[in-house]
Amino acid sequence: MTKNVIYFNCSNCGAQFTKWIGRCLECSKWGTIEKSQIQNNKLQINSKFQNSNEYAPAKTESLAEIKSSATARVKTNIGELDRVLGGGLVPGSVVLLGGEPGIGKSTLALQLATAFPHCLYLSGEESTTQIKLRADRLQIKSANLHLGNETNVETITATIVSQKPALTIVDSIQTLSSSDAESDAGSSNQIRASAVKLLQCAKATGSPVIIIGQVTKDGGVAGPKTLEHLVDTVLYLEGDRFHNFRILRAVKNRFGSTDEVGIFAMEEHGLVEVKNPSQALLAERPMNVPGSAVTCLMEGTRPLLVEVQALITKTNFGYPVRRASGFDLNRLQVMIGVLTKRAGLPLDGYDVFLNVVGGITADEPAADLAVMLALASGFKNKELPRNLCAFGEVGLGGEVRSVPQIKKRLEEIKKLGFEYAVAPHTAEPLKIAGLKIVQLKNVKDLVEQVVK
Repeated sequence: MTKNVIYFNCSNCGAQFTKWIGRCLECSKWGTIEKSQIQNNKLQINSKFQNSNEYAPAKTESLAEIKSSATARVKTNIGELDRVLGGGLVPGSVVLLGGEPGIGKSTLALQLATAFPHCLYLSGEESTTQIKLRADRLQIKSANLHLGNETNVETITATIVSQKPALTIVDSIQTLSSSDAESDAGSSNQIRASAVKLLQCAKATGSPVIIIGQVTKDGGVAGPKTLEHLVDTVLYLEGDRFHNFRILRAVKNRFGSTDEVGIFAMEEHGLVEVKNPSQALLAERPMNVPGSAVTCLMEGTRPLLVEVQALITKTNFGYPVRRASGFDLNRLQVMIGVLTKRAGLPLDGYDVFLNVVGGITADEPAADLAVMLALASGFKNKELPRNLCAFGEVGLGGEVRSVPQIKKRLEEIKKLGFEYAVAPHTAEPLKIAGLKIVQLKNVKDLVEQVVK
């Protein structure tokens, strides 16, 4: 016996409810709740699956029977991008390039388009004339780049099948709509439907597709977060719009590692690869200033030297102020507490301001030791040796703990001309030719031996 079940669904986000409401509780849209009904014939469905031979079983193979084959990647001629992708674009793959508005996603995509013999750039946000203006500003001249203004995903897939481009760039996914979804462009339903169509087209034609997606600061439901499980690779372009440096990071990569990052600088003619980011970040380091320390971070497999600055001033209020830029504020509070308790520096009556130079975020525990040095140097108003670099994690007991890839960090420190390195104490002594290494066990030794 069948029975009709009444339910109400949102035409914008697809959420379902048992009764009608004026405003969707998921996407907060008004007037999008519509009445629907289905037949509750669960008994008949179960019987159908048990007795029906309508579909043949799927063909499977054992792992030993499948032959390994190396997939030929396509180089993009942008070394930092190839590094993040794992060696280049894989044919038939779908890459989602996300980031905040104005961070440089379209600029990077347009520069990438010139590396392919036939690239199709389809935009729903800009007209072809506007894209041409941006190409002129970036000094891009390519007869192989074909531009189009289209928002219907079925038309886009038909164009890909017809022209068979070496690369297709879609800017952006929020502007696309599919005839299979009834909601407005930019809704979760439309974004998922459009992404599925593009994914199927890429696999069928072998042409890689790059989808550009806008990201809000709170990671809105209609942003690229909705698509991460559908696409093959997810790249995020990060950085501060008021600084030149941009970091390209892989959040998901079916064909490579997610540990690598690419570093670019936003210049007049677009994004430029930064071959030696450590040298660029330390180029404007001030001379003879207390509270300045250098640390070595690991961005994937790449060591990166950055400057940490600390300013200590006597508080004018009952509660001291703590501010941090590029460093976790809660972690800074812990570092101040450890210095006060374990090293005897009375920072509880002082305002503390910490800054990681260059718009870089030092979220690795290895930055703890340099933060301690900068705080102690700023408090004592004594400058540190200019040719010194420090790295290591600090515990609540004041102990200095080891961090991964110590040897690679020391080699990068030596490569940039530093003479001294402050590192955690290890079972075996650390030795790098031409580099004097001070190994510490606790922060009390740090203050006594380094900040004299």
